[in-house]
Parts: sequence; C-alpha cells; structure tokens
Amino acid sequence: MKKDINYITIDGRGEHESFRDCVTKTIRELKPHEGIHIIKDFEPFPLYRMMEEKGFDKYVEKVSDEEFHVYFSPKAKLEKIQMGEYMDFDKEKIQKIMDIKLDFLRGNISLEEAKKRMHSSVQTVTAQEFAICEQYLQKYGISDDELARKMNDILEIFDGILVSNKLNLPEGHPIKTYLDEVAAIRRVLSDMKKQLNMKFIENQWAELYDRLSEIDIHFSRKQNQLFPDLEKKGFDKPSKVMWTLDNNIKDIIRKAKEYLKEGKDEEFLKLQQEVIEMVEDMMVKEEEVLFPTSMDLLSDEDFVQMRRGDDEIGYCLIQTPSLYGINAGTQNSISSSNDELLKDLSKVLQKHGVLGATDSNNKELEVSQGRLTLEQINLIFKHLQVDLSYVDENEIVKFYSDTKHRVFPRSPGVIGRKVQNCHPRESVDTVEKIIKAFRDGEQDEAEFWLEIEGKFIYIIYNAVRDDDGNFRGVLEMMQDVTRIRSLTGSRRLLTWNNTKKQDKSEKQNELLTENEYGITKATVIGDLISQYPFIKEFLFNLSPKFSKLKNPILFKTMSKVATLEMISERGGFKVKELIDKIVEEIRIKQHQDKSI
Repeated sequence: MKKDINYITIDGRGEHESFRDCVTKTIRELKPHEGIHIIKDFEPFPLYRMMEEKGFDKYVEKVSDEEFHVYFSPKAKLEKIQMGEYMDFDKEKIQKIMDIKLDFLRGNISLEEAKKRMHSSVQTVTAQEFAICEQYLQKYGISDDELARKMNDILEIFDGILVSNKLNLPEGHPIKTYLDEVAAIRRVLSDMKKQLNMKFIENQWAELYDRLSEIDIHFSRKQNQLFPDLEKKGFDKPSKVMWTLDNNIKDIIRKAKEYLKEGKDEEFLKLQQEVIEMVEDMMVKEEEVLFPTSMDLLSDEDFVQMRRGDDEIGYCLIQTPSLYGINAGTQNSISSSNDELLKDLSKVLQKHGVLGATDSNNKELEVSQGRLTLEQINLIFKHLQVDLSYVDENEIVKFYSDTKHRVFPRSPGVIGRKVQNCHPRESVDTVEKIIKAFRDGEQDEAEFWLEIEGKFIYIIYNAVRDDDGNFRGVLEMMQDVTRIRSLTGSRRLLTWNNTKKQDKSEKQNELLTENEYGITKATVIGDLISQYPFIKEFLFNLSPKFSKLKNPILFKTMSKVATLEMISERGGFKVKELIDKIVEEIRIKQHQDKSI
C-alpha cells in the first residue's frame, strides 16, 4: 500500500552510471515524512535488497512492460502497544517478521518466497512472538477480514519454525481444562476417521455428531471467559479473528447434521474430510498460539477468577474439573455471578453513604415506583422469565440477569467488556448500527427472532434514555417463546403446570426410594450431576433412549428442569429402578475412590 507522504522522484530510465549514487544521495537528504519515487524501464530487483537493508518499505506499480514505478518509504518503527507491557520481546526480530508478513499480505511476494525469507531470517518463532506480530498488523492497515482469510497461509509461512512450550498445568487450571477438551475433541475426530472406512450407518454418525457438537461449549467458554481477559491485556485478535473461525466450524458442523437428518448420505460423507480438517486446524491454533500466549499474558489471579465463571457455561466432552485457586475444603461451590454483583453493588453504595456497613442487604432503596432492598432487586432479576443485558452509553457491558433458563451462555467475564467484542465480527456492524441509531435518536427499538435447535428465540433491543431524553445505553431482552407461540384459545381456570403436593400413595412411593444420598424421584438431574459428575456418562451408557441428551444444548436445558421421574420415563425405567441403579453406581465409585 502506497503511503500518503511526499516522494522525491528519480527517473532512472535509460543507462547512466550515476543512478545508484543519485539514490544514495537522495536517501541521505530525505526529510521526515518523505520517500523516494523511482521510475525504471524494468523492475529494479537489485535495488530492493539495498533499500530494505536501509530501512525502506516498497510499493510497486507496473504501468507497462517497459515502465515501472516503485515508491520507497521509511519503515514505520514498532510503536509500543499495550500487549508489550506484559511481554518481553526482541524488537529487531519482531520487525524482521513483520516486514516479511507485510510484504506477503500486500502481495509483494508469493507464499513460497515469504516462507523462504522467514526461514532464512529467523531460526525459531515462539507463540508469543507470533501473537504480538498479529496484534501489530492492525497498525499497518491490515484488516481483520484479510487476516482471517489468510490465516492458514500465514501459519504456512511459519511451518517448521513456530515453537510452543509444553504446558504442564495442574488440574482445574482453565488452560489445562481447554487442553483436556482438545484431547477429547481429537478422540472424536479419530472415531470419525475410522467411521469413514466402515459401512455407513446413520445412527453411528448421529452419535458422533452429538459428541462433536459439544465443541460449541468449548468455543463459548473461550469467547466469554478467555477472550475478555486477553482483551484487557491488549490482545484482541482472538476476539476479532478466531471467533470468526470458530463460527465457520459451527456452520459446517450444522450443515453436516442437516445432510444427515435429510438422508443426503453422499453429500454428508463428502463433507467429512473438510469438517475434520477445520476442527483439527483450530485445535492446532489453540495449542500452538492461543494457550501459550495466554499463559504469558495472564496472571495466576486472572486464571483463579476465570475458573469461578467457567462452570456457568459448562464443559466440552469432559467432566467438571477440579476447583483452582479456591479452598475446596471451605467452599463447596463457586459463588454465583449474582452474589458477586450483590457484593459489588453493596460496596459502591456503602462508599457513597447510601448504605451502612451492616445493613447493605436490608436497607430499602427508592426505585421509580416503590422501595426495594438490594436482595429483593437481585431476586426479581433472578426470577424474570426473560434474559436481560445492559450496555451503557460508553458501549460497555455492565449487567446481565442471572436466570436459570438463560437462552445463550453468559459468564462474569463479559462484565466490563466492549460490547463489540461480545459478538462475532460478522455481527459487529449490525450492533454498531443499532447503537448509532439509538444514540442519534433515530430509533428506539430493534427486534429479531431466530429458530435454533427447535426453539423460537425472540430478541428485542431498546434504547435507554433518562428523563431528559439523553442516551444512557441499550437494554437487550431475550426470551424462548416456543411454548408461547403454541398457545391457542383461552385458559380461564387455575391450572398448575407443576404440582408440588403429593397424595398419600405418592408419599408412600417416595419412601420406597429413600437412600443415604437423599435421591428421590423429584431430584433434578442437573443438581444430581453437579454433585456426582460421573452420573452424566453413566446415564448415557445406561440406555440408548438417553442418547438425545448428549446434545449439549438439549442437555443444558433439560438438566435444569428434568426430574428423575421424568428421566425414568424417557429411558423406559420405573423410577425406583433408575434410582437404585444410580445409587449403586455412586456407591461403587465412592468405594473405588477410597481404595485408591
């Protein structure tokens, strides 16, 4: 790309011995923000190396086979970026790497030439050096779109010289959890490769894709937990580039599942190699660049806080990991995001004298219509049958409601994040259009609806304005309205959707299921698995009828409301029979643990 500076023109067409001396003299006399414009009757390759060694970038225009215009401009010195505050690196080495990458991205050299130059210029490139170069690219006019398109080519340039440190991390460390998930995902890919060499059986492929679909959880936790912390350290390329690659993988998995469901066996099988390659490619990017760089940029305290929010989203193909940086002996569960919000609000109000130090939960506050305590406000948000998110006038995410029925994953890591970084790059333009229209007073509302996995999701954005009409942010409201859309006619009589009272026979039946673990037919499956994570895999293996629960989205939804009585009906068991099997499995597991 030709820089917008003043150029001194040297017409070197024709033979004259003083041409090189003229160029050298002009270089010495160049003023700041000046460059050299060379005109030759052939492309002046011999001049390129000399100018590069003297610290110049080049831009070539071919007018004809006998007229070339080359614009040489002083290379921009590496500016200090936020990410550099947390990492030590060799500036000269980074500059060499950047020069080669920029020449390739600007089309000045081929992929093979870039790879050759890189291998002759540096012996090795660490994950951290690779990452910091990616962050610098935006200062040279390289867009995130272009970077996403050419990421595989860029990695090819570093093939054989990109090195990553072997990470040896304790159980429960968030990066160790990601690595465990990568290993589990690779086992699914291995099974898929084996299945490609066997007779096509739809049910076996469906089971494999139920497992592979859990990669959505891996991506979601990465996007909502890891990326926000990296952004705080100045590394936003994962949010802007890797998120797009994640979505490409989710799209191709969705496409393959549609082929399978529609009976398009041939199209489905043809797509499998591409699915496997795309997923494996992402695993390599994570292992070789993302995770090692995260270890360098983030502190142990960052990871302790990250672990507190990881359970909120869940895990991909692995059991819930151990706690990290938390005393498991004194804290049996991780504090909910709502509890943390309550504490933070209390501190702020105490600081400004609104609440006393001892009555923060019980002090009534004036709200627009009425008086409520902080605890009551929190409980109201928690029990709303709609998800709320609030972005302030500075486009910072400030709040989301902690509801049990959340439509899409949220975690505390989103708080304090720029809203643009909470969406895939393809959606950012829409987000910014909504905010601009609200800020300028052109619109007050924007609504959307989606059909996902058999659910109908309704989303509405409202401009938040104060009494004087000033723009104060955006409120997002989201709800699963699948059941609401199905309602017809009228219901005028009181009818309970869930009965809590038990008659005498039910109570007697309940007694039949008494055990030392307190498990009954009313036990919610999510609560059971939270306490005994191994029961999840046990149920999957207990009956083929439980196989649909392997769908992560379906399981996440069902786990919060489905009781053992409901689950037993699905699996074809009597409720007492199922409870007895679960109790026996817990006893066996606990006995094994004690004998180790």
